[in-house]
Amino acid sequence: MSSTKGRILIVIPNPRVNTLMKSILISSGYETLFSEDRESALKAVAESTPSLVITSDLLDNGKGLAFAEEVLRRFPGLPVILFVEQDSPELVKQAIKVGISDYLCPPLRVEDILTSVENSHTKAERTRKWVLLEAKRATASLQRKVDELETLTRLGHSINGSLDLDSVLSSIVEAAVELTGAEEGSLLLLDEDTGELYMRASRNFQEEFARTFRLPVQDTLAGSVLSTGEPVLLDESSPMKIKTSYLVHSLVYVPLTAEDKVIGVLGVDNRNRNLPFKQRDVKLLSAIAEYAVVAVENARLHHLTIQERNKLDAILTRIQDGVIVMDSSKRLLLVNQAVRSLFNLGEGNLNGRLFLDVFDHPELVTLVEDAGKNLTNWLEISFEGGRVFSAQVTPIPNIGQAVTMYDITYLKKLDAIKTDFVNTVSHDLRSPLTAIMGYVDLIERTGPVTDMQRDFIRRVQLSVHNISTLVDDLLRLGRIEADADSRKEDVYLDQLIAYVGEQLAERFEQHGHHFVYERPQNFPPVKANPMQMQSLIENLLDNAIKYTAEGGTIAVHTKVEKSQVVLQVSDDGIGIPALDLPYIFDKFYRASNVDSDVIGTGLGLSIVKSVVENHQGRIWVDSKQGQGTTFSVVLPLVEEKEN
Repeated sequence: MSSTKGRILIVIPNPRVNTLMKSILISSGYETLFSEDRESALKAVAESTPSLVITSDLLDNGKGLAFAEEVLRRFPGLPVILFVEQDSPELVKQAIKVGISDYLCPPLRVEDILTSVENSHTKAERTRKWVLLEAKRATASLQRKVDELETLTRLGHSINGSLDLDSVLSSIVEAAVELTGAEEGSLLLLDEDTGELYMRASRNFQEEFARTFRLPVQDTLAGSVLSTGEPVLLDESSPMKIKTSYLVHSLVYVPLTAEDKVIGVLGVDNRNRNLPFKQRDVKLLSAIAEYAVVAVENARLHHLTIQERNKLDAILTRIQDGVIVMDSSKRLLLVNQAVRSLFNLGEGNLNGRLFLDVFDHPELVTLVEDAGKNLTNWLEISFEGGRVFSAQVTPIPNIGQAVTMYDITYLKKLDAIKTDFVNTVSHDLRSPLTAIMGYVDLIERTGPVTDMQRDFIRRVQLSVHNISTLVDDLLRLGRIEADADSRKEDVYLDQLIAYVGEQLAERFEQHGHHFVYERPQNFPPVKANPMQMQSLIENLLDNAIKYTAEGGTIAVHTKVEKSQVVLQVSDDGIGIPALDLPYIFDKFYRASNVDSDVIGTGLGLSIVKSVVENHQGRIWVDSKQGQGTTFSVVLPLVEEKEN
């Protein structure tokens, strides 16, 4: 079709006219197609895309005009010429209403046929061009909005994908110039120190000018935007100096607002062309300004984050306590200088390495590997040279876990000195106490004594007994704290409770107490020192006997929860005041509501707590004054070994 003037479909039922048309059109450079009926003609129009259709009013038994109307309805841009056998004004009117581009009637002349064909083609081409122009006009606004959205989308991606503030702000200014069609663009930020605006990013300004540019806030358009938070649209027929050392024909300034505070101004201007800006440009620039604010805030927050991270790193690096931070896969995130020095790790980069690839200290490895499995997540770790550290594992949500190591060498030495002193004094007291008790027992054998003398003797015996008990408790506590007897074996608490209960049955009866213990079936063992466990139960029950009124109830409950045993000793005695509860496990501490006649050393609960901690357990107390007290002890179960 490119080598011909056009392809013409002829649908005329007169063979003589068809032959004439074909001869004239082909000789004039047109390609011709022929159809004999309506159906084949419509198919040819759809498949062959002719540039013109010539049909006859006699087609389809005089329904040629209806065929032409159908063609124009289905293919509005296709011109149709109607050939009529007899010229009829009425038929011409109907053809015009249908939209026929021209009509022919006998006698047919060559020039008439060619003129009609060329005119129809010309008219169709003009119509096509007009439609395209109108379509372009109609879609131009839409395309412009699409382009604006694409530019804003690119800005959003640029801001989210980069923390390089210079690059992002330059992209923002370029977008502002591009979308508004301006000659120049600038982004001004407020210098908090000088109170002036400086040019942070620019487009089409000289580099030296942009670098040295400073604009006072007072009595300037940019300053008014900064103070009012409202945009400014300047449109003058003659150039106007805006206190920027250059003249402009038109200008738009919009504020950069972050958290209700204006931090700068985004502007575009036309210095050479007298092209005005519109409110649409103000709205576009305001939208772009929001991206600028996000970029500035992102950069500020990133800078603050880096600062805080550096501070934290400096703190963790320089503190004397050891710190190890690892992720959920036990890959190292931070190892501070104290840990590096303690384990001789050098200065190499350890981040990302597995914990077990770096640390091989058996006690530290056990602490980390068993974290979360035991009731306590701390352990004392000893090093060569006598140094001792208290290490604790703490889970960190969404990160992993941290190991903190505190040097307790000095405290351990003090504790050893204290223990030695207590043991020495206790042992030194035993001999004179034994001598005193012996001589007191001999007094009554030397001769008769008065009732008053007998009372004095009983008082001396009671005092010596109390001191002896204190000495025994001190020695026992010292041995537990020093872990002198580290032997541990499977201990069945239910059996031990029943045994101690039988041993104390006489005391329960003397005080009129009702002792309750429902021994469970198939109760599992704990790994413990049997003597220490017996001391724990004896002290808790002794405590309950002392502070429960006659006729009261003392109950022991045991149960298994997950991988631990819970032991509870309850009474309905005098209870413990709330102010005393934090100190109840301290050595030599006695509650403020205890009667002075109640004999005690103040060491029983300290012994209990030391035993519990020596077995990686926990202990706490619940009490209400006048209603009773419950001590709860939690101990780990013996882990079943796999076959």
